Amino acid sequence: MLGICRPGRAGGGERRLGFMRVLAAMSGGVDSAVAAARAVDAGHEVVGVHLALSRMPGTLRTGSRGCCTIEDSMDAQRAANVLGIPYYVWDFSERFKADVVDDFIAEYAAGRTPNPCMRCNERIKFAALLDKALELGFDAVCTGHYATVVIDENGDRELHRSAAWAKDQSYVLGVLTADQLAHSMFPLGATPSKAEVRAEAAARGLGVAAKPDSHDICFISDGDTRGWLAERVDLQPGAIVDRDGAVVGQHEGSQSYTVGQRRGLGLSVPAPDGRPRFVLEVKTRTNEVVVGPKEALATAEIGGSRFTWAGRPPADPATPFDCEVQIRAHADPVPAVAVVMNGELVVTPSVPLDGVAPGQTAVIYVGTRVLGQCTIDRTVSAVPA
Repeated sequence: MLGICRPGRAGGGERRLGFMRVLAAMSGGVDSAVAAARAVDAGHEVVGVHLALSRMPGTLRTGSRGCCTIEDSMDAQRAANVLGIPYYVWDFSERFKADVVDDFIAEYAAGRTPNPCMRCNERIKFAALLDKALELGFDAVCTGHYATVVIDENGDRELHRSAAWAKDQSYVLGVLTADQLAHSMFPLGATPSKAEVRAEAAARGLGVAAKPDSHDICFISDGDTRGWLAERVDLQPGAIVDRDGAVVGQHEGSQSYTVGQRRGLGLSVPAPDGRPRFVLEVKTRTNEVVVGPKEALATAEIGGSRFTWAGRPPADPATPFDCEVQIRAHADPVPAVAVVMNGELVVTPSVPLDGVAPGQTAVIYVGTRVLGQCTIDRTVSAVPA
């Protein structure tokens, strides 16, 4: 880890009212730069840090693909210089590889569909980074996520959606716990649009004002997930079967397929009704890919044993309660009933969810509040075989 620092104390060691020592995670993008700037404006003592997450970072980004490049680090440093705050680069590459990249590979090898952004927030930004920040005497970690922390009437912290629905990022923060929320700062939560953030960055003289957002998986900069996995997962040829077990095609590795996939199946036997078929299940134990009609992707129930609560949990989670469930970062929430039963968070949506895969994350909301989340272990189809 590079550039470890211990923040000083203002006023000869006395803390000003509302003053905090804030570690601003600066990715090199516009959101984190403006978030850091707002923390400075609020009177906090702010130190910028860029996380080096790759052992071999690329020199330049490819458009909006990739992140954590040398260019990103330099952009973050220039932003910190404009803001007049100290800036450091911390090497978290080994932890990132073990907790995010290796987990991603292992999940795909098991036929699941992981969300590396959730794992990064859970294990890197709000675990490894936050733990180090607290050890060094900081009070909070500041990021450019679009979400809001609200303190309820009992003094408990709650995670809520941001004001900008289209940019809301509360879904990828659903893994945060009450202790982590107590040390998290999201200055962009009340901002109504990304355009306003870019305009503010330009007005502040931040060179990242017009920098494109990064998309896709950060450690697969060319966007070719299948090709990337083929180099890291032992792929073996096998059968593509229908719901009755009849062979309708061949694949070169079941782990290369995801639930809901339609293209690239190369089926040799057409469906009796001539309609397209979709991946319904990946069976790594038998190395089979199960395909079927689109309507069979409808999911009537999901369950996961790895669940957490974002702040105060329900008074009695063993009693079914109303909520909304969201299964992708940009999906619409669906009314649902949830309950903790037999060590599992079970969610039953009011209308079937489309194309849910084990390994995905289900985040549950009550109104705008993020109540909790689970990694999906199993699904129940709304259309019996």
